[in-house]
Amino acid sequence: MTREETVLNYLREHGIPFTNYNHPEGKTIGEARRWWHNDGSMHCKNLFFRNHKGDRHYLVCFDCNHDLNIHDLERRLKERLVAQGQPSCGKLSFASPERMARYLGLEPGSVSPFGLINDTGNHVHLFLDVRLKEAGSLSFHPNDCRGTVVIRREDFERYLQSVGNTYEYLPLY
Repeated sequence: MTREETVLNYLREHGIPFTNYNHPEGKTIGEARRWWHNDGSMHCKNLFFRNHKGDRHYLVCFDCNHDLNIHDLERRLKERLVAQGQPSCGKLSFASPERMARYLGLEPGSVSPFGLINDTGNHVHLFLDVRLKEAGSLSFHPNDCRGTVVIRREDFERYLQSVGNTYEYLPLY
């Protein structure tokens, strides 16, 4: 079964409505933008980080029309984690392709929250920009950069509850 089929089957099996379409490969936002339909969804950018010790991993999702300053993100995440009584994330760096494969079952260019399906140990913590709450629907790769899944935000949150990873919304920029 392909990574895309795994995602679509998971959503169907959990009664989570979505639409999807396929298109030529788009490993970056710039490439993918050419193929996106004008479906009214907020297209999301997804970045996978590790802490300085390599024992914590974070998936960060935000509106693709914004950029993130990694040092500012690091500061925001540290503040949030410490305020919750959790260990600070320390210095962040992008996770290697090997870590991405190990924890999300994905390769660079196909990162999405749907990779959490493969994180059966619920190791990865998801940070979502608070502005995603304003969107009626969101769109992500279905773990393959040759497709797009459009999902209502409420249904996306149902998906997150079903996979069981911890997640939270916070202002990222």
